[in-house]
Amino acid sequence: MLNEFKTFVARGNVMDLAVGVIIGGAFGLIVNSLVADIVMPIVGVVFGGFDFSNYFLPLSSKVTATSLAAAREQGAVFAYGNFITVVINFVILAWIIFLMVKGVNTLRKSLERQEAAATEAAPPPADIQLLTEIRDLLKTR
Repeated sequence: MLNEFKTFVARGNVMDLAVGVIIGGAFGLIVNSLVADIVMPIVGVVFGGFDFSNYFLPLSSKVTATSLAAAREQGAVFAYGNFITVVINFVILAWIIFLMVKGVNTLRKSLERQEAAATEAAPPPADIQLLTEIRDLLKTR
């Protein structure tokens, strides 16, 4: 069983997946920072200077705080502003991933076309050429 586990871990797919997860996590942090530190302040300015992250509806009469963190300490809240921020995060991340996949697909198609053109344009090997000439000479006799 230990040998099977070693074989499983040593496969390239497992290592690729691990690298992808780690890079994806770091990329998620970058997108979160982009949304929280750059996009949302601009959206706030455009829509009158408010901060989405502190928009909530209290679900309990005990909640009297004006900030989301303080309101959560007092009781249940419906944090729709935070949800809007997360949705914007998702849309930006999905768009970036779409562009990356589209770019990779375009690159892959371009490489396939170049390979196809190279194989079509390449002359046949010398022995094939010689055999073709011999065949053509035999046809003429």
